Amino acid sequence: MKNRTLLLIVPLLWTGILSAQPDIPYLTGRVTDTARILSRETIQSLTETLKVHEERTGNQIAVLTISTLEGESIEDYAVKVFDAWKLGQEGEDNGLLILVVPDDRRMRIEVGYGLEPVLTDGKAGEIIHNVMTPRFKTGDYDDGIAEGVRAVITVLEGGTLSDMGRTKDGQTDSAFLEGTDLNLKERILIGAFIFGIIGLFTFIGIVTPGVGWFLYVFLIPFWALFPIVVLGSQGALYCLIVYLFGFPVAKLFLQNTTWYRKARADISKKGGASVGGFNWGSGGSGSSWSSGGFSGGGFSGG
Repeated sequence: MKNRTLLLIVPLLWTGILSAQPDIPYLTGRVTDTARILSRETIQSLTETLKVHEERTGNQIAVLTISTLEGESIEDYAVKVFDAWKLGQEGEDNGLLILVVPDDRRMRIEVGYGLEPVLTDGKAGEIIHNVMTPRFKTGDYDDGIAEGVRAVITVLEGGTLSDMGRTKDGQTDSAFLEGTDLNLKERILIGAFIFGIIGLFTFIGIVTPGVGWFLYVFLIPFWALFPIVVLGSQGALYCLIVYLFGFPVAKLFLQNTTWYRKARADISKKGGASVGGFNWGSGGSGSSWSSGGFSGGGFSGG
């Protein structure tokens, strides 16, 4: 009698356990929001973004939100969904699933074998912890998932997470780059030009006796304005602060060196000095500097 009872109870228990496991939703689109945590606008925007990425690369990315897994391992469930939805092109295995379980406070990025060399476990973990989790903690699932998708696409298309400078509204993620519309390569090239010029005159101002303090004041608006093009307003503010404090500190430090005192004495007595291959001369109302056959001048100083 007991054995018969056990035979009846065990199947019922297994049925209960299996029925408690979450079902795999039907693949209705690139974004399946069964947890209902995303706005209509975000779903539409993500769908279009993922479509464009697939057309450009062939990679198939899907987003799934589900309220809870009822105790099931998120790793196992992600694999089940990945296999059931058959993500990725045949022979390429270039599919990817972003799974978010808000009630369980869990998320996972399941990557097909074909994409693992590009989007490694380390990079996927970095996206989860540094991009998505901070936004989820504030309850902003729309931005968290949108930025997670953008980070994934950035890496898959050959970029790095540090390249991420744009949000969906066209502004920048990093306050340091706020306000600039340039991409990374443009910032490097234009930055080399801008900082090369004002950096040269800053160097001249630091190492030149007399004219240096005039250049210090003269270059303030340049350091305040030009870096905005490359670094944005916040970055330009940081540069200006560094310049305002760094220039005097560097100049006061150099004033105590032997070669600087000698150069200052030579200018005072002889009207000129040579330091490091550069020749400085002063006379009347101006000063000039030259190196080799090049000369320029016309900076008045004190």
